[in-house]
Parts: sequence; structure tokens; C-alpha cells
Amino acid sequence: MPLSSTTPPPLQEGDLLAAIDLGSNSFHMVIARYLLGQLRVVDRLRETVRMADGLDGKGGLSPEARQRALECLARFGQRIRDIPPLRVRALATNTVRKLRSPLAFLMPAETALGHPIEVVSGREEARLIYLGVAHAQPPHPGQQRLVIDIGGGSTEFIIGRGFETIERESLQAGCIASTRRFFPGGKLSKKRWKDALTEIGAEFQPFAAKYKVQGWNEALGSSGTHKAISDMCAAMKLSKGAITAEALPLLREELLRAKHIDEIDLPTLSNERRPIIAGGILVLEAAFQALELQKLQVSKAAMREGILYDIVGRASENDLRDESVAALMHRYGIDSTQAQRVEATAQRLFEQVAALWNLETDDALMLGWAARLHEIGLAIAHSGYHTHGSYILENSDIAGFSRQEQQLLAALVRTHRRNVPKSAFEALPDRLLMPARRLAALLRLAVLLHRAHEADPIPTLELSADGDNLSLVLAQAYIDARPLLRADLIGEVDGMTGLGISFKPFIA
Repeated sequence: MPLSSTTPPPLQEGDLLAAIDLGSNSFHMVIARYLLGQLRVVDRLRETVRMADGLDGKGGLSPEARQRALECLARFGQRIRDIPPLRVRALATNTVRKLRSPLAFLMPAETALGHPIEVVSGREEARLIYLGVAHAQPPHPGQQRLVIDIGGGSTEFIIGRGFETIERESLQAGCIASTRRFFPGGKLSKKRWKDALTEIGAEFQPFAAKYKVQGWNEALGSSGTHKAISDMCAAMKLSKGAITAEALPLLREELLRAKHIDEIDLPTLSNERRPIIAGGILVLEAAFQALELQKLQVSKAAMREGILYDIVGRASENDLRDESVAALMHRYGIDSTQAQRVEATAQRLFEQVAALWNLETDDALMLGWAARLHEIGLAIAHSGYHTHGSYILENSDIAGFSRQEQQLLAALVRTHRRNVPKSAFEALPDRLLMPARRLAALLRLAVLLHRAHEADPIPTLELSADGDNLSLVLAQAYIDARPLLRADLIGEVDGMTGLGISFKPFIA
């Protein structure tokens, strides 16, 4: 149960939602209308961008790949120009995660799209893939399923039950990355294939045993790679509608009749997919061997559908981020009573300056979560606990949160006390810098006001803002009875300067 009543506006009948998936091979966009509690797809766009092809070994991106991406995003942006920002989510995956400087790509990319672009971790990507598959093909009650998604740069493996994931893994072995890695120059041979199978199989081993113990009742493949392989198997009469352990080696042998990728000639294989199909079949064959799979059905859904359902969840009382924060509080033994006090006061302060500071619903949510988690670092040590907490939040896999959301949470926790380092917000995109500094100021005041952990309410609490000038008014009798609080408020005049905010405490 969330400690705060702050929630984004609920979905209305007929609302349009858009999900954009910036994959390593293709960019996808799905637009759906919310009707009678369900999503009805009204438009789909897909473009082959091959961002992973533009990656070099040092995290750089070629000008050609960058230009393809920006031109595609500009076209997507035109289509969703009239959809409210809260109903649009654009997520970037493996290739952007691997960039040496993601912000250098994301800033022009967001300008082209006209919406923020979030980067998600491999495990969060896996959760969204499973969510999309589960909604498109509802699982049987009580049964577990394995979902595999072979992307351009990575492959995700998920075991889930119902609509919830149990295990999530993401490996750096996608169809583009594996083709480039194992078949340089496009040369194909049985020896190269055998060596590649051994190498990828070794990378799958650390989690394969755990997955086989967990078990599943059915296996599904999500992504264009699986559909392409399934179509080729069906056209060659190797299987009917599914990919099997018997069909894959036969498909591989047919592929290896070609000595070069450009010479691959398989039925139903498109010219667009020909340059990367070898890596896709290779990864799938390695997965079949490592997990001892016999049959894999093909799903018609993928991460983009999962993003749509995640938007629905965020607009309801079922925001997974609340559950994830609650799980962190429990895991790290956070004092929930103190967290509730700090959050209530932080939101009280937020409401007084939100309009003056152009803060929005999402900002209120982030402030609430930061308040609940500000003491998470105490599980490591009291000394520097704000630094420990920041590290935990930035480096954990937190379901439902994007990388930028985790970085913002980490920055707020890092700056809620003591001096504010110049590097505190450097990982954030420019669009988040001003709200981040202002949320940090509100959190600092809320934590300071509850430093004594006392239950007594604060009778007078008036906050006003004029640009980056902040004034706080407290009752005389209340402050006279708390000399430590008075000293802390006076000290905060200097403390806020690291946020670029001028702070003045007053006594009513």
C-alpha cells in the first residue's frame, strides 16, 4: 500500500496510449486506445534502424546509425504529437545501455521524438517483455512459462507465473551482436558455428541449471527473430507453427550451405533479415541446448505491448514501482513510521510550491519514493548512509523503474543531507536537472524537520518559492522548544547553496 495518496490521473475511456521500443535492430511503436478497461491497437510502426551495427568497441556510435535513429524518431514523433506526455513511454534498450555517453545520443533523440526517452536495464526489459506476452496470450492458472526474446544486442530469458515474473536474465548475445562477433566479414563455416555454440553455451550455463530446476509448462519465443525462424521451419516442412529441437539443426545445416552471409538462401527469409539471421539461429540453438528445450511456440507480442500495459498499471492503483519500493523497505529494514512522517511532510511542502516551481505529478511520486527510501543506507552504516543509499538505488535492479528514474532516486537520497557534491546530478538528462534540485530541497527540509523522529505534528509549516529563492515559516513556540531544529535550519542556509537555492527560515 503506498504511503502517499499522490497518483497520476486515471485513464479515461477513449484515451490514446503510445509505446516506443528503441531496439538494437528495429524501432517499434504501438498506439492503442483504452476502451472498456482493455487496449485496442489502432496503429503500428516499425523501422529497421540497426543501431547495434553502428556500435564500435569503445561505446561510440557511427554517424550513419545515429542519423537513421534520429530520422526514424522524428517520423514517430509526428504520429504521436497530440498524445499527452503521461500516455507516452519511449524505452531504449541494449545498444543505448552500451554507449559510452548515452546522454549525447538521448538529447537529440528526445528532441526528434518530442518526448522523454528512458533507458531500461536488461532485467526490466525482460519484465516488460513477459508482461506483453502474458497479456497477449494469457497463461493457464498456476502454470509457469518460459519466454525467450532474441533482440539485436541481447537475449532475455524469463520464467513467470500469471502476470508476474519469477526469474529474469539478460545476456549480451543478440542476433546482430552474435553475427558480428562470430562471423566477422560474413564468413560462415561449420567449425565457426561449433566454436560459437560452445562459447555461447558457456555463457548460458550460470543460469541454465537454476532455470531447469524452476521448470516451466510451456516455452514461448518473442521477437521478429523467432517468427522468422518459425516461418522458415514451416516453409521447409520441418515443423508446424513452432520451433522444435529436431528442426533447428536441419535449418542450421541448410543455412551453412552458404559460405557467406550474403549467399544465405532460405525460404521466406527477407532481404532485411538476411544479414543477421545467422546470429539469431545460433543464439536460439544454444538456448535449446542449454535449457534442454524440445519445442518453442511463437508469441505475437513483445516489449512494446508490455510497455502499454505498464502505462495502464502506472495510471491505476497497481503501479509496480510502489511494490518495488515497499520490497526495498522491507529488505533493508527501513523504519516505515519515520518514512511515513518524512513523506507526509515532503508532500505537504510539495503542494505549497508545486505550481510556483512547475512540478508535476511524476515529481510528487519521485519525491514520495525518495522519502520512503532515504534511510536505506543505514543497513550498511550510519556514517555516510546517504552515500550508501544512493549506491544501492543506482545499482540495484528495481522492477518498474527505468535507469533515469533510479538515477534520480539515487541523486535525491545522496543529497538529502550534508554537502551537495557537484557530481550529484551529472548522470541526469538536462530536462530533469531543475526538478531534481528542487525535489532535493524539499526532501532535505522534510528530513531535517523530522530529525528527532518525534510523532508530534508540525502546527505551522508554510513554504513559498520565488524562482530559486525558498522561504520557510514555522511557529515561534514550536521552534523555541526545539533548539536543535533551530540550529539545523540556520545551517541549511549554507546546505541549500549546493543545490543553487537560496533558503531563508522565518519564525511566525
